[in-house]
Amino acid sequence: MSLIKIDNLSFTYPSSYDPIFENVSFQIDTDWKLGFVGRNGRGKTTFLNLLLGKYEYQGKINCSVLFDYFPYPVRDPELFTEEVLTEVCPEAEEWQIIRELSYLEVDDGVLYRPFCTLSNGEQTKVLLATLFLNEGHFLLIDEPTNHLDNKARKTVSDYLKKKKGFILVSHDRNFLDGCVDHILSLNKSNIEVQSGNFSSWMTNFERQQAFEETQNERLKKDISHLKQAARRTSDWSDKVEATKIGMGPCDRGAVGHKAAKMMKRSKAIEERRERAIEEKSKLLKNTETADDLKLITAEYHSDTMLSFSKVAVCYDGKEICAPVSFTVKKGDRIVLDGKNGSGKSSILKIIMGEKIEHTGNVNIGSGLIISYVPQDTSHLKGSLSDFAKESGIDESLFKAMLRKLDFERVQFEKDMSALSGGQKKKVLIAKSICDRANIYIWDEPLNFIDIYSRIQIEQLIKEFSPTMIFVEHDEMFRQTIATQIIKL
Repeated sequence: MSLIKIDNLSFTYPSSYDPIFENVSFQIDTDWKLGFVGRNGRGKTTFLNLLLGKYEYQGKINCSVLFDYFPYPVRDPELFTEEVLTEVCPEAEEWQIIRELSYLEVDDGVLYRPFCTLSNGEQTKVLLATLFLNEGHFLLIDEPTNHLDNKARKTVSDYLKKKKGFILVSHDRNFLDGCVDHILSLNKSNIEVQSGNFSSWMTNFERQQAFEETQNERLKKDISHLKQAARRTSDWSDKVEATKIGMGPCDRGAVGHKAAKMMKRSKAIEERRERAIEEKSKLLKNTETADDLKLITAEYHSDTMLSFSKVAVCYDGKEICAPVSFTVKKGDRIVLDGKNGSGKSSILKIIMGEKIEHTGNVNIGSGLIISYVPQDTSHLKGSLSDFAKESGIDESLFKAMLRKLDFERVQFEKDMSALSGGQKKKVLIAKSICDRANIYIWDEPLNFIDIYSRIQIEQLIKEFSPTMIFVEHDEMFRQTIATQIIKL
């Protein structure tokens, strides 16, 4: 056991005036299973890169461990997996790697295949397994779930629960709950470390915000009353003082003393008011606001929008999944479920009109307006304004949606290629929300999306009940919005 100590850490990107971190101090134990949460663009990956020594910074980072990073940058994916893993951990014995792979339910035959032939999920598992064999290293795991199906997420979560010594960046609530024992939270105004899983942290966070909200309302009323009392007492003091003039013979000393006492009381009340203002200023600095999103769908002339009859996706003439049949009607929210490579995304692309080999019959309703969110965001380049124009959506509405999804105004001026993974995904979701469509086709929309925005999107779909077909592995999201599951 050792400590990683962060003292007065400050960092600002050279191209920006706004600091990512400013005089931040905290410490973490290298034995912890640490979940790292926070809004998109707030600095989670930046912090991991600071630990890795990639950027210059002010302050101190003191630690006695070496850091490894996932996703590991594989130099030559054409090499056999066994050779790739030798680079990842030169000291690892083959039997140790095979043992770790068995925990992750990966057949050891992958070692003797080119790394590039492994599925994304298999690549994730073999790299994580090998990185944990680097003795004395502390692992920084950045968004490992993006290429994992539901079953694989549960397997990896169970695997991580048995390990120690890592920081895990993830927005999957169930995944975090299954494997972490501490939470590192990147809040609006500070960084907090708490013992427990994500759900316990979230409960504590919401309780704290509710307490501060109550305190804030009480202090707001106190400040208003004290302001009125101070003004009233000051006015009384002035009136009493004025009685010394033009009132004939009187005990001017007694009158002046009474006026001074009232003025002293007024100043005491004013000091109480200033203390209340200062106390109030310390509250609600970490409140995460998530404005309600709105969605206006287009009316469709028929209750049935599309249907699949005994459809199976094929590659090189071979079916990759059993044939499926289903009908999509107004208000249905259908999730396609299946392991990686089972054809989920291909089913969505068939609906979108792509020429993908398949058996069976697909009937798409005439004049059906479809809004599509793809998995891939690499095509996003150029300005948000140009993107809105090319997409045929109202730019003001589009940017208003992005603001509600926690985009800062300064990000509106950036090229989309410079946005974080989560911010790019929000661009696609905001565009889809602005589309007046009959049906919404979303392919893994929540990859990289922060937890608060996930909850926001869930609430949007529950309130407006759009017709949807989607692929998503966030179990909580699926349970919240899906009306039907189609297994592939």
